[in-house]
Amino acid sequence: MAARILDGTKIAGEIRAEVALQAKALAASGVRPGLGVVLVGQNPASQVYVRGKVKSSQEVGLYSEQHTPPESASTEELLALIADLNRRDEIDGILVQLPLPAHVDAKKVLLAVDPAKDVDGFHPLNVGYLSTQRPGLVPCTPAGVMEILKRSGIPVAGQEAVVVGRSDIVGKPVAMLLLNQNATVTVCHSKTRDLPGVCRRADILVAAIGRAGLVTRDYVKAGATVIDVGINPITDRKEFDRFFSGNKKREEAFLARGSTLVGDVHPEVAEIAGAITPVPGGVGPLTIAMLMANTVKAALLRRGIEQPELSRV
Repeated sequence: MAARILDGTKIAGEIRAEVALQAKALAASGVRPGLGVVLVGQNPASQVYVRGKVKSSQEVGLYSEQHTPPESASTEELLALIADLNRRDEIDGILVQLPLPAHVDAKKVLLAVDPAKDVDGFHPLNVGYLSTQRPGLVPCTPAGVMEILKRSGIPVAGQEAVVVGRSDIVGKPVAMLLLNQNATVTVCHSKTRDLPGVCRRADILVAAIGRAGLVTRDYVKAGATVIDVGINPITDRKEFDRFFSGNKKREEAFLARGSTLVGDVHPEVAEIAGAITPVPGGVGPLTIAMLMANTVKAALLRRGIEQPELSRV
C-alpha cells in the first residue's frame, strides 16, 4: 500500500493564512511586523529565494525591505548595515541570505544580528533557548517539519525518531524539537555505523544530509513516517532514470526543463513508508511560511504580547 503523502504546500497555505490574520490583528493595534532582508551580490539562486521571501511577506501583510550591498561589500560594511537594522524599531526580523561572499566573515555577521530579530533562529542565544525550552526564535525548516507532523496528526511523544544529518541549520535543531516533544531521538551522520540499521528503528525518520536518494527502501521500517528535507537538482539522464524510471509525468517535465528535483529519500520509499513528504511540495514550502510566522513571533516577543498557538512550535 502506497504511503500517505504529506502535502507541505497545503499546510504552508494554512500557516500563511493564520499569519495574515495575526498580522491584521497587530495592524489594528498599530503594529505592522517588519522584515529586513540582506542580499549581498548577485547570486541568482539567492535572488530567487529572496524574491520569494519578500513577495510572501507582502502577501501576508508584513512590511518588508530588501538591502542589496554589492559583492565587494566588506565585513565591516555589513556589520554597519546590521547595526542599523538592529536599531530600527519597525524592523522585527533580520534575515541575512546565505551564502555570503568568501571574503566576508559570515559567522561574525550572523552573530551581529540582535537575537530578538534573528528570524532564522541561528544565533547562539536562540539555540540555547531552544535547548532549554525557553521562548525564542526557532530555525524555519525544523519548525516547519514539526508543523507537518502536528497538522498531519502524527504522534511524536514516545516515538523513536532518527535524524540523518547534524547541520546547525536543520539536523541539530530538528533533533532538539523532537526531543522537546518527548520523542526518543538518534542523530546520524557520516561516521554512523550501520546507518540503514539505525534508520530502520525509526517511527519518524528525518532525512537532512544533502545526498540525493541516499535513503532507500532498506533504510525504512514498514509504516514509518519519512520527512525528506533534501532538495537535490538532477540534470543527468542516468541519474534521472535511477530515481524516476517509468514515471512518464516526471520524464516529460525533465525533458522540457532539463532538470528535476529529488530529495535525500529515494522515491521507492513511498512503497513502504506509512507517510512521506514529497519533493518538491513537502518541507520546502514550510520554510518560507515559518519565516513569516517567525517575523510575527519576533514582533510579539519584542513587545511582550502573548503569542497565539502557531508561535508555540
